[in-house]
Amino acid sequence: MERKYISDESLKTFINQLNDEGRHVYAPVAKGEKTEFERVKSFDKISLDHIQTTQSIKAVAFPRTEKLFSYTKNKGDVTLEDYNPDLIPEMVVFGLHPCDAAGFKPLSNIFNWGTPDVPFNERRRRTTLIAMSCTQSDEFCFCTSVNGGPGNTAGSDILLTPIKDKNGYLVEVVSEKGQELVSKYAGLFGEAPDVDKEAYLAKLSRKFSLDDLRGKISHMFESEVWKKQSERCLGCGACAFVCPTCACFDIQEDTKGSKGNRLRCWDSCGFSLFTFHTSGHNPREVQSQRWRQRLLHKFSYMPERLSVVGCTGCGRCSRACPVDMNISDHLAEIADLSVVTTEKEK
Repeated sequence: MERKYISDESLKTFINQLNDEGRHVYAPVAKGEKTEFERVKSFDKISLDHIQTTQSIKAVAFPRTEKLFSYTKNKGDVTLEDYNPDLIPEMVVFGLHPCDAAGFKPLSNIFNWGTPDVPFNERRRRTTLIAMSCTQSDEFCFCTSVNGGPGNTAGSDILLTPIKDKNGYLVEVVSEKGQELVSKYAGLFGEAPDVDKEAYLAKLSRKFSLDDLRGKISHMFESEVWKKQSERCLGCGACAFVCPTCACFDIQEDTKGSKGNRLRCWDSCGFSLFTFHTSGHNPREVQSQRWRQRLLHKFSYMPERLSVVGCTGCGRCSRACPVDMNISDHLAEIADLSVVTTEKEK
Protein backbone atom coordinates (compact mmCIF):
# COMPACT_ATOMS: atom_id res chain seq x y z
CA MET A 1 0.00 0.00 0.00
CA GLU A 2 1.54 3.28 -1.12
CA ARG A 3 1.81 6.10 1.42
CA LYS A 4 1.87 9.81 0.64
CA TYR A 5 1.43 13.17 2.37
CA ILE A 6 -0.94 16.03 1.58
CA SER A 7 -1.00 19.39 3.32
CA ASP A 8 -4.13 21.11 4.59
CA GLU A 9 -4.06 23.60 1.72
CA SER A 10 -3.35 20.98 -0.93
CA LEU A 11 -6.24 18.85 0.33
CA LYS A 12 -8.55 21.83 -0.08
CA THR A 13 -7.29 22.31 -3.63
CA PHE A 14 -7.65 18.57 -4.33
CA ILE A 15 -11.32 18.43 -3.33
CA ASN A 16 -12.17 21.67 -5.12
CA GLN A 17 -10.53 20.42 -8.32
CA LEU A 18 -12.51 17.17 -8.16
CA ASN A 19 -15.62 19.35 -8.05
CA ASP A 20 -14.42 21.52 -10.90
CA GLU A 21 -13.92 18.52 -13.18
CA GLY A 22 -17.60 17.64 -12.80
CA ARG A 23 -17.64 14.96 -10.12
CA HIS A 24 -20.42 15.07 -7.54
CA VAL A 25 -18.61 15.45 -4.21
CA TYR A 26 -20.43 14.42 -1.04
CA ALA A 27 -19.01 15.30 2.36
CA PRO A 28 -20.04 15.98 5.98
CA VAL A 29 -21.75 19.35 6.50
CA ALA A 30 -22.67 20.79 9.90
CA LYS A 31 -26.41 21.28 10.43
CA GLY A 32 -26.80 22.83 13.86
CA GLU A 33 -25.91 20.13 16.37
CA LYS A 34 -25.94 17.44 13.68
CA THR A 35 -23.64 16.65 10.80
CA GLU A 36 -25.00 15.19 7.57
CA PHE A 37 -23.59 14.10 4.23
CA GLU A 38 -24.48 16.50 1.43
CA ARG A 39 -23.28 17.34 -2.01
CA VAL A 40 -20.80 20.20 -1.68
CA LYS A 41 -19.44 22.63 -4.25
CA SER A 42 -16.62 24.00 -2.10
CA PHE A 43 -14.28 22.59 0.53
CA ASP A 44 -15.22 25.48 2.82
CA LYS A 45 -18.65 23.88 3.39
CA ILE A 46 -17.14 20.67 4.75
CA SER A 47 -17.09 19.90 8.47
CA LEU A 48 -14.57 17.40 9.83
CA ASP A 49 -14.90 18.22 13.53
CA HIS A 50 -17.44 15.54 14.41
CA ILE A 51 -17.47 12.02 15.78
CA GLN A 52 -20.17 10.67 13.46
CA THR A 53 -22.71 11.89 10.94
CA THR A 54 -26.35 11.16 11.77
CA GLN A 55 -26.94 9.23 8.55
CA SER A 56 -24.52 6.88 6.83
CA ILE A 57 -23.50 7.48 3.24
CA LYS A 58 -24.96 4.21 1.88
CA ALA A 59 -27.54 6.23 -0.09
CA VAL A 60 -24.97 7.02 -2.81
CA ALA A 61 -25.18 3.35 -3.85
CA PHE A 62 -28.55 2.40 -2.34
CA PRO A 63 -30.84 5.48 -2.45
CA ARG A 64 -33.72 5.81 -0.02
CA THR A 65 -36.09 5.78 -3.00
CA GLU A 66 -34.98 4.70 -6.46
CA LYS A 67 -36.83 4.27 -9.76
CA LEU A 68 -36.15 0.81 -11.17
CA PHE A 69 -38.12 1.30 -14.38
CA SER A 70 -41.05 3.23 -15.88
CA TYR A 71 -43.99 1.91 -17.86
CA THR A 72 -46.78 3.17 -20.09
CA LYS A 73 -49.98 1.22 -20.76
CA ASN A 74 -51.80 1.74 -24.04
CA LYS A 75 -54.79 -0.41 -25.10
CA GLY A 76 -53.49 -3.56 -23.50
CA ASP A 77 -49.85 -3.05 -24.49
CA VAL A 78 -47.18 -2.09 -21.98
CA THR A 79 -44.05 -0.16 -22.93
CA LEU A 80 -41.14 -0.35 -20.50
CA GLU A 81 -38.37 2.19 -20.02
CA ASP A 82 -35.61 0.33 -18.22
CA TYR A 83 -33.12 1.63 -15.68
CA ASN A 84 -30.53 3.85 -17.36
CA PRO A 85 -27.14 3.63 -15.59
CA ASP A 86 -25.71 6.30 -17.89
CA LEU A 87 -27.55 8.91 -15.83
CA ILE A 88 -25.44 8.11 -12.76
CA PRO A 89 -22.71 10.75 -12.29
CA GLU A 90 -19.13 10.14 -11.20
CA MET A 91 -19.16 10.63 -7.43
CA VAL A 92 -16.60 11.17 -4.68
CA VAL A 93 -17.44 10.69 -1.03
CA PHE A 94 -15.00 12.62 1.13
CA GLY A 95 -14.63 12.56 4.90
CA LEU A 96 -16.51 9.37 5.66
CA HIS A 97 -15.08 7.32 8.52
CA PRO A 98 -13.64 3.79 8.15
CA CYS A 99 -16.84 2.25 9.57
CA ASP A 100 -18.83 3.77 6.68
CA ALA A 101 -16.30 2.73 4.05
CA ALA A 102 -16.33 -0.82 5.43
CA GLY A 103 -20.13 -0.84 5.20
CA PHE A 104 -20.05 -1.08 1.41
CA LYS A 105 -18.68 -4.64 1.57
CA PRO A 106 -21.76 -6.11 3.33
CA LEU A 107 -24.02 -4.11 0.99
CA SER A 108 -22.15 -5.39 -2.04
CA ASN A 109 -22.43 -8.99 -0.86
CA ILE A 110 -26.16 -8.57 -0.32
CA PHE A 111 -26.83 -6.96 -3.70
CA ASN A 112 -24.71 -9.56 -5.51
CA TRP A 113 -26.12 -12.62 -3.78
CA GLY A 114 -27.65 -14.52 -6.68
CA THR A 115 -28.49 -12.02 -9.43
CA PRO A 116 -26.18 -8.96 -9.44
CA ASP A 117 -28.12 -5.75 -8.84
CA VAL A 118 -27.45 -3.32 -11.72
CA PRO A 119 -28.41 -0.03 -9.99
CA PHE A 120 -26.31 -0.77 -6.91
CA ASN A 121 -23.27 -2.00 -8.83
CA GLU A 122 -23.30 0.90 -11.29
CA ARG A 123 -23.55 3.45 -8.51
CA ARG A 124 -20.79 1.75 -6.56
CA ARG A 125 -18.56 1.53 -9.65
CA ARG A 126 -18.85 5.28 -10.19
CA THR A 127 -18.15 6.19 -6.56
CA THR A 128 -14.70 6.83 -5.07
CA LEU A 129 -14.32 6.82 -1.28
CA ILE A 130 -11.80 9.18 0.33
CA ALA A 131 -12.13 8.29 4.01
CA MET A 132 -10.83 9.99 7.14
CA SER A 133 -9.39 8.08 10.09
CA CYS A 134 -11.03 8.67 13.46
CA THR A 135 -9.10 10.73 15.99
CA GLN A 136 -11.97 10.76 18.51
CA SER A 137 -14.77 8.43 19.54
CA ASP A 138 -17.63 8.21 22.01
CA GLU A 139 -19.38 5.60 24.14
CA PHE A 140 -21.39 4.31 21.17
CA CYS A 141 -18.42 3.45 18.92
CA PHE A 142 -17.45 -0.23 18.83
CA CYS A 143 -15.70 -0.80 15.48
CA THR A 144 -12.82 -2.66 17.13
CA SER A 145 -15.31 -5.30 18.34
CA VAL A 146 -16.35 -6.19 14.76
CA ASN A 147 -12.95 -6.46 13.06
CA GLY A 148 -12.68 -2.74 12.30
CA GLY A 149 -10.70 0.13 13.75
CA PRO A 150 -10.29 3.93 13.75
CA GLY A 151 -7.67 3.63 11.00
CA ASN A 152 -9.05 0.64 9.13
CA THR A 153 -8.39 0.88 5.38
CA ALA A 154 -10.93 -1.78 4.29
CA GLY A 155 -13.43 -0.38 1.80
CA SER A 156 -11.66 2.94 1.24
CA ASP A 157 -10.00 3.97 -2.00
CA ILE A 158 -7.90 6.52 -0.13
CA LEU A 159 -7.58 6.86 3.64
CA LEU A 160 -6.40 10.11 5.22
CA THR A 161 -5.12 10.28 8.77
CA PRO A 162 -4.82 13.79 10.27
CA ILE A 163 -1.26 14.56 11.38
CA LYS A 164 -1.78 17.88 13.14
CA ASP A 165 1.87 18.49 14.01
CA LYS A 166 2.66 18.17 10.28
CA ASN A 167 -0.21 20.46 9.20
CA GLY A 168 -1.57 17.79 6.90
CA TYR A 169 -2.51 14.17 6.41
CA LEU A 170 -0.92 10.80 6.00
CA VAL A 171 -2.34 9.40 2.76
CA GLU A 172 -2.80 5.66 2.25
CA VAL A 173 -3.61 4.71 -1.33
CA VAL A 174 -5.72 1.57 -1.01
CA SER A 175 -7.24 0.81 -4.42
CA GLU A 176 -6.77 1.37 -8.14
CA LYS A 177 -9.39 4.12 -8.02
CA GLY A 178 -7.38 5.84 -5.34
CA GLN A 179 -4.16 5.42 -7.28
CA GLU A 180 -5.70 6.98 -10.37
CA LEU A 181 -6.70 10.10 -8.44
CA VAL A 182 -3.34 10.43 -6.67
CA SER A 183 -1.50 10.01 -9.96
CA LYS A 184 -3.73 12.53 -11.73
CA TYR A 185 -3.07 15.16 -9.06
CA ALA A 186 0.48 14.06 -8.23
CA GLY A 187 1.65 17.64 -7.73
CA LEU A 188 -0.50 17.96 -4.61
CA PHE A 189 1.04 14.96 -2.86
CA GLY A 190 4.43 14.58 -1.26
CA GLU A 191 6.44 11.85 0.40
CA ALA A 192 4.90 10.23 3.45
CA PRO A 193 6.19 11.53 6.80
CA ASP A 194 7.96 9.12 9.12
CA VAL A 195 5.20 8.89 11.73
CA ASP A 196 3.44 6.22 13.73
CA LYS A 197 -0.12 6.29 12.41
CA GLU A 198 -1.52 4.59 15.50
CA ALA A 199 -0.38 7.48 17.70
CA TYR A 200 -2.87 9.79 15.98
CA LEU A 201 -5.90 7.50 16.13
CA ALA A 202 -8.70 7.31 18.67
CA LYS A 203 -8.13 4.69 21.34
CA LEU A 204 -11.02 2.26 21.38
CA SER A 205 -11.03 -0.93 23.44
CA ARG A 206 -13.09 -3.96 22.44
CA LYS A 207 -16.49 -4.24 24.09
CA PHE A 208 -17.02 -7.92 23.27
CA SER A 209 -15.42 -10.84 21.47
CA LEU A 210 -16.90 -11.35 18.01
CA ASP A 211 -15.91 -15.02 18.10
CA ASP A 212 -17.71 -15.52 21.41
CA LEU A 213 -20.76 -13.68 20.09
CA ARG A 214 -20.99 -15.69 16.88
CA GLY A 215 -20.38 -18.94 18.74
CA LYS A 216 -23.43 -18.33 20.92
CA ILE A 217 -25.92 -16.26 18.95
CA SER A 218 -26.39 -18.94 16.27
CA HIS A 219 -27.82 -21.30 18.89
CA MET A 220 -30.16 -18.81 20.58
CA PHE A 221 -33.22 -18.73 18.32
CA GLU A 222 -35.55 -19.70 21.18
CA SER A 223 -33.67 -17.83 23.91
CA GLU A 224 -35.53 -15.69 26.44
CA VAL A 225 -32.91 -12.97 25.97
CA TRP A 226 -34.74 -11.55 22.93
CA LYS A 227 -37.82 -10.66 24.95
CA LYS A 228 -35.70 -9.16 27.70
CA GLN A 229 -33.61 -7.01 25.34
CA SER A 230 -36.55 -5.82 23.22
CA GLU A 231 -38.88 -4.68 26.00
CA ARG A 232 -38.23 -1.00 25.21
CA CYS A 233 -38.14 -1.36 21.40
CA LEU A 234 -40.78 0.74 19.61
CA GLY A 235 -40.24 -0.78 16.19
CA CYS A 236 -39.66 2.70 14.75
CA GLY A 237 -36.98 1.61 12.28
CA ALA A 238 -34.59 4.45 13.10
CA CYS A 239 -31.75 1.97 13.64
CA ALA A 240 -32.15 0.52 10.13
CA PHE A 241 -32.42 3.88 8.40
CA VAL A 242 -29.16 5.23 9.86
CA CYS A 243 -27.28 1.92 9.50
CA PRO A 244 -24.54 1.69 6.81
CA THR A 245 -25.25 -2.01 6.15
CA CYS A 246 -29.03 -2.47 6.43
CA ALA A 247 -30.45 -3.28 3.00
CA CYS A 248 -34.10 -4.20 3.54
CA PHE A 249 -36.32 -2.66 0.88
CA ASP A 250 -39.91 -2.66 -0.36
CA ILE A 251 -41.19 -2.35 -3.93
CA GLN A 252 -43.89 0.27 -4.55
CA GLU A 253 -45.89 1.36 -7.58
CA ASP A 254 -46.16 5.08 -8.31
CA THR A 255 -48.90 5.35 -10.94
CA LYS A 256 -50.94 8.11 -12.50
CA GLY A 257 -53.35 7.26 -15.28
CA SER A 258 -51.69 5.03 -17.86
CA LYS A 259 -48.14 5.78 -16.69
CA GLY A 260 -46.20 4.64 -13.68
CA ASN A 261 -42.87 3.94 -12.03
CA ARG A 262 -41.71 0.96 -10.05
CA LEU A 263 -39.80 2.18 -7.01
CA ARG A 264 -37.43 0.55 -4.55
CA CYS A 265 -37.75 2.10 -1.08
CA TRP A 266 -35.94 1.52 2.19
CA ASP A 267 -37.72 -0.76 4.64
CA SER A 268 -36.89 -2.37 7.99
CA CYS A 269 -37.26 -5.84 9.45
CA GLY A 270 -38.16 -4.06 12.69
CA PHE A 271 -41.47 -2.82 11.28
CA SER A 272 -44.53 -4.78 12.34
CA LEU A 273 -45.79 -5.04 8.73
CA PHE A 274 -42.48 -6.18 7.23
CA THR A 275 -43.43 -9.88 7.27
CA PHE A 276 -47.23 -9.44 7.32
CA HIS A 277 -48.81 -11.91 4.88
CA THR A 278 -51.84 -11.26 2.68
CA SER A 279 -53.55 -14.08 4.58
CA GLY A 280 -53.31 -12.04 7.77
CA HIS A 281 -50.60 -14.24 9.28
CA ASN A 282 -47.43 -12.60 10.57
CA PRO A 283 -44.54 -14.98 11.35
CA ARG A 284 -42.90 -12.23 13.44
CA GLU A 285 -45.94 -10.95 15.26
CA VAL A 286 -44.20 -9.50 18.32
CA GLN A 287 -41.27 -7.11 18.64
CA SER A 288 -38.96 -9.62 20.33
CA GLN A 289 -39.07 -11.76 17.19
CA ARG A 290 -38.19 -8.75 15.05
CA TRP A 291 -35.32 -7.78 17.36
CA ARG A 292 -34.06 -11.36 17.19
CA GLN A 293 -34.17 -11.22 13.38
CA ARG A 294 -32.12 -8.02 13.32
CA LEU A 295 -29.27 -9.43 15.41
CA LEU A 296 -29.32 -12.92 13.94
CA HIS A 297 -29.28 -11.50 10.43
CA LYS A 298 -26.24 -9.34 11.10
CA PHE A 299 -24.22 -11.73 13.25
CA SER A 300 -25.31 -15.22 12.18
CA TYR A 301 -27.09 -15.38 8.82
CA MET A 302 -24.86 -12.94 6.93
CA PRO A 303 -21.56 -14.50 8.13
CA GLU A 304 -22.89 -17.95 7.21
CA ARG A 305 -24.34 -17.06 3.80
CA LEU A 306 -22.33 -14.05 2.67
CA SER A 307 -19.05 -14.44 4.60
CA VAL A 308 -19.32 -10.96 6.13
CA VAL A 309 -20.60 -9.50 9.41
CA GLY A 310 -23.53 -7.15 8.89
CA CYS A 311 -22.29 -4.48 11.29
CA THR A 312 -19.35 -2.06 11.26
CA GLY A 313 -19.63 -0.77 14.83
CA CYS A 314 -20.47 2.82 13.86
CA GLY A 315 -22.90 3.13 16.79
CA ARG A 316 -25.48 5.14 14.84
CA CYS A 317 -28.33 2.82 15.80
CA SER A 318 -27.67 3.41 19.49
CA ARG A 319 -27.36 7.18 19.03
CA ALA A 320 -30.60 7.33 17.04
CA CYS A 321 -32.66 5.07 19.29
CA PRO A 322 -35.42 7.10 21.00
CA VAL A 323 -35.51 4.69 23.97
CA ASP A 324 -31.72 4.43 24.46
CA MET A 325 -31.19 0.84 23.38
CA ASN A 326 -27.44 0.34 23.01
CA ILE A 327 -26.66 -2.47 20.58
CA SER A 328 -23.08 -2.97 21.78
CA ASP A 329 -24.33 -3.52 25.33
CA HIS A 330 -26.82 -6.11 24.10
CA LEU A 331 -24.16 -7.84 22.01
CA ALA A 332 -21.75 -7.87 24.93
CA GLU A 333 -24.47 -9.42 27.09
CA ILE A 334 -24.90 -12.24 24.58
CA ALA A 335 -21.16 -12.76 24.12
CA ASP A 336 -20.68 -12.99 27.90
CA LEU A 337 -23.39 -15.59 28.49
CA SER A 338 -21.78 -18.54 30.26
CA VAL A 339 -24.58 -20.90 29.22
CA VAL A 340 -27.00 -20.48 26.33
CA THR A 341 -30.38 -21.30 27.86
CA THR A 342 -33.42 -21.49 25.61
CA GLU A 343 -37.09 -21.57 26.46
CA LYS A 344 -37.37 -25.11 25.11
CA GLU A 345 -34.66 -26.30 27.51
CA LYS A 346 -36.31 -24.80 30.60
